[in-house]
Amino acid sequence: MKRLFPAPWLSLALWLLWLVLNLSLSAGNLLLGAALGFLAPLMFAPLRPLPIHIRRPGVVIKLFFVVGRDVVASNIAVARGVLMAGKKPPRSRFIKIPLDLRDANGLAALSMITTVVPGTIWSELALDRSVLLLHVFDLDDEAQFIRHFKDTYERPLMEIFE
Repeated sequence: MKRLFPAPWLSLALWLLWLVLNLSLSAGNLLLGAALGFLAPLMFAPLRPLPIHIRRPGVVIKLFFVVGRDVVASNIAVARGVLMAGKKPPRSRFIKIPLDLRDANGLAALSMITTVVPGTIWSELALDRSVLLLHVFDLDDEAQFIRHFKDTYERPLMEIFE
């Protein structure tokens, strides 16, 4: 069964998404959505990363709320920085953050977190995955930012994935 449906939840989600996007439950859309849900995971199975093994599910929930809080706080800080740019220009910088996280799924989650938090942009990851180049919109203290990034995001992801 796993060979036929390598990702059953993804198949179901694709089928439902097809139906929602087309706003129709006609027989043709039901069949096309089912074909998409069946074929897409089969064709893209070789591209899927290694299976995820979550070590500490409680940390996932805590990290979810921490990221949510940081998204709201960063939105306010970036908006304030943009509005006050004439009086006090932001101190944008690229910084290098040494990484201890090596798990591919953990790094993918870290890149998504970095993407959704306003004011930070994931710019480059070293080939050996040891250093992350990050652009920060407004940076006061580089060492403090690195400590915050590692303590708030990297350490929980290491608990979850490694």
